[in-house]
Amino acid sequence: MPAVYTATATATGEGRDGHTRSSDGLIDLDLAVPREMGGTGGATNPEQLFAAGYAACFHSALKMVARRQKVALSDSAVTADVGIGPNDAGGFGLEITLSVELGGIEQSAAEQLVEAAHQVCPYSNATRGNVPVTLETTVA
Repeated sequence: MPAVYTATATATGEGRDGHTRSSDGLIDLDLAVPREMGGTGGATNPEQLFAAGYAACFHSALKMVARRQKVALSDSAVTADVGIGPNDAGGFGLEITLSVELGGIEQSAAEQLVEAAHQVCPYSNATRGNVPVTLETTVA
């Protein structure tokens, strides 16, 4: 697969308590371990950044699939919940729930669109078989 675009970011400092910056400077953030994991909190963390990226990417894939299938959506939103916890190998693993809200469409058609988006979204393709992803579809 030839890359059309490559994003570059660098993390420095003490790992999860550090700093991250994208090569173009649009992301320039302090990082902190969440309080729930024994840290100080007060700054973003890799899981929040992953959740934001996955939600945006999945939403884009959803819109693309809807256009291809000539389905008009009156409204849409994707929320990504990214959980982190210990795994069996002594490290940490992720679990993800994507909550998709769609308007102007029937439930069964919405679920088909969400599943189709899950097949084309790059984040979904990267996590498939590695990270459990739950899809929840709601029609408003």
